[in-house]
This record gives sequence, C-alpha cells and structure tokens, in this order.
Amino acid sequence: MVALTVLARHLQRHLVRQVRQVRLPVPQRSVPVRTCNLSACSSRVVLSQMHPMWQEPLEVPGGERQSPIDISMRKSIFDPNLKPLVTQYDPRTCQQIWNNGYSFLVEYDDTTDKSTLRGGPLEDQFRLCQFHFHWGENNSWGSEHTVDRQLYPAELHLVHWNADKYALFEEAVVEENGLAVIGVFLKVGKTHEGLQKLVDALPAVRHKDSVVEFTKFDPSCLLPESINEYWTYAGSLTTPPLTEAVTWIIMKQPIEVSHDQLAVFRSLLFTSAEEEAQKSMVNNFRVQQPLKGRTVRSSFTPFLQNVPPADP
Repeated sequence: MVALTVLARHLQRHLVRQVRQVRLPVPQRSVPVRTCNLSACSSRVVLSQMHPMWQEPLEVPGGERQSPIDISMRKSIFDPNLKPLVTQYDPRTCQQIWNNGYSFLVEYDDTTDKSTLRGGPLEDQFRLCQFHFHWGENNSWGSEHTVDRQLYPAELHLVHWNADKYALFEEAVVEENGLAVIGVFLKVGKTHEGLQKLVDALPAVRHKDSVVEFTKFDPSCLLPESINEYWTYAGSLTTPPLTEAVTWIIMKQPIEVSHDQLAVFRSLLFTSAEEEAQKSMVNNFRVQQPLKGRTVRSSFTPFLQNVPPADP
C-alpha cells in the first residue's frame, strides 16, 4: 500500500511538471471552416503536421468535464446570483515571456496576493499565474471555445489558482476548484494598443525554450470593456494532464487586434534553434469536447436576436 502511494505521488509530480508549462495543443493544415461542431473540429486538421502532443486523440478515462466546448447561447442558463468579477492586477508582478514549445506564456509572480481574481462564480480568491493565447494559421479559426459554433482567430487565457485553499499552484492544478481561467476571444480589427508592447517583445522568444524578461505589463488591458458579461462552466485544462480543476469564465465581448499583430503570433516556432526542421507555431488548440450534461451559466440575459433558431 505504501509503495502504491509513493508511486501515485511520483506520477502526480510528473504531471504537475507538465502542467507548469501549461496549455497548448496544436493542429496544422486545415480545411477552411467558419463554424464548428465536434466532428468538424476533429476532421478539419490533417494529422501529418500536427504537434506530437496532438497526433492521437487525448482522452481522460472517466472524464466528465473536459474542455474546450461550444457554448450554445440558447441553452445557457441565466444565473442572477453570479457576482461581478473583480480583477486586481499589479503590473510589477509581471516577470517574463517563455516560449514553452506549445505557446508563449507571460508569467507573473504568484507568491503573494498582488495580482488576483475574485467574484463572479468564485467563492475564493485566485492568484494570477500566467496568461497565454491559442491561435490558428489564418483568421478563420484558432479559438478553443466557440459561441453558437462561431470560431474566432485566437483566444486569450488568463490562468489563476486558488490561493485560499491551496499553498501552491502545483497543488491547486490537480485539485477540485483549484483553477480559474478567464477566456477572451480575439477578433480582427484595429490595432490593440495594449497588446502591442507584448507583440514587440515576441521576436525575442521565437524559438522553443527561449525566455526574455518582460516587466510592468498590466493584463487588465487585454480584458474587454464589459467584464461582467460572461459564461461560466466547470471544465478542465486543454493540454495534458487535462485535470478537471478549472472554473472557466468566458467573456461575451471579444477584443479587437490587428491582422499584423496576429501575424507576429504566427511567426513563432514550436521548434528550438538547434532543430533543422522549423515548425510554425499555429493551430495550437485542442478539439472541442462533449458537454456531457453540464450546465453553462451566463451572467446576462441574451438578446433575442442572438438566439439561434430551435432545432427542426
């Protein structure tokens, strides 16, 4: 029995090391599709150029709350008890940008309560650990979540962990109610002035495993104007170990970024400088997962014109 316990702890530590690199998948070579369902999202990618992480389906035995999902406006449930979100981010806690081979992570000092999230569906206070993006090879797809099957070119994830219940991120990531992730859709439009400082720094982390100091960045500038219109549901990480520890908070309102800014994202590489075959960092998203009876709650009442017609 002791040996089994030791083995379990060893495996947990191994999974946690993967998770610290947090989030990002990756498909490549796609069929242009504007809307998405489970079969379309799964079939639009030709497997020959996928990142090794996603060359075969990732499943969690017994997994009942996997992410990402399609959010149906019509089927989401308005919950008047959802509170306003309260973000309090200290730009001085921003530390560095890291190309981890799946995405680039902007990492924050999470040893104190200087950059936090509370309110909304959350009962506890969560600390900001990092944020990153998922994006496609063109502007027709890239987001992990969709709304009424509508895809966006990219999606931002701000990753927070429950500092009221757990002592470390590594503990929270494998425990119930351990993480809270804010998701923000990106659409093509005008240049995002707040994002530009980050975009200007990205060439320094073009290759896998490259790190550059990056300080005094306030992630609040990447949130939409109305942060109190959102959907929330119980889900998982979208990269291994796919732990079902996440409360997702998906913003209704997207932010605008320019085509040129997204082009800089796509100029990054999955590969290190030493590798002969260089692979563009694009299509770094997981295919969508079945809802399996979960409820998606909304903090707002959808307008009638946004509700899709009922199924025939």
